[in-house]
Amino acid sequence: MRVLRTLFVALTVVMGLLGAQDAHAQDVATDCGPPLLPQMCVDFDASRSVDPAAGELVYRWQMGDSTTLTGLTISHCYKRRARYQVVLEVLMPATGEVRPAQKTFEVDLITQPVINFNLPATTVHVGQALTFDALDSGLPTCQNVYYIWDFRDGGTQQGHRTEHTFRKAGRFAVRLSLRGYGPGNCAASHCATQEVVVVP
Repeated sequence: MRVLRTLFVALTVVMGLLGAQDAHAQDVATDCGPPLLPQMCVDFDASRSVDPAAGELVYRWQMGDSTTLTGLTISHCYKRRARYQVVLEVLMPATGEVRPAQKTFEVDLITQPVINFNLPATTVHVGQALTFDALDSGLPTCQNVYYIWDFRDGGTQQGHRTEHTFRKAGRFAVRLSLRGYGPGNCAASHCATQEVVVVP
């Protein structure tokens, strides 16, 4: 019986594409982009582990959430932010041999930073009160996180949830900044912008 080569499996966490900032937004900081949403999907690629001499192989992935997938390359989206252990088993149909736990991988969907806030409306009127909520934004690796709002009209606020009223017409790239403090790999700061158009 031929011995399987040691498998090399590449793990890629699917990252959302950050779109370009609106060219019409005024005074947008170059280091801020659109909201950074939770990334719930992963890709696995075992194609570089194929050993033709071993014959036909079946790659079976236990995704850690009661999902089982088969194939050289697979994609999976989790429904809940958590830590998962993915286990790869290799089967040899010709002999019935199963190599359990050929590879294991840790998928961590908890510690990734999330920067996201609701936009009550993209177009509002001068004097209209708006409520802004940071939703599930957070820096999980930090002990203390401060939420700082800059409405780009001279007004600023702090807090996870806040209200603001624009007193003049224009286009304003509302910025939410998260400032994190803590030891280790605490992400010091992140920010995101969304544009609000204020009409008379």
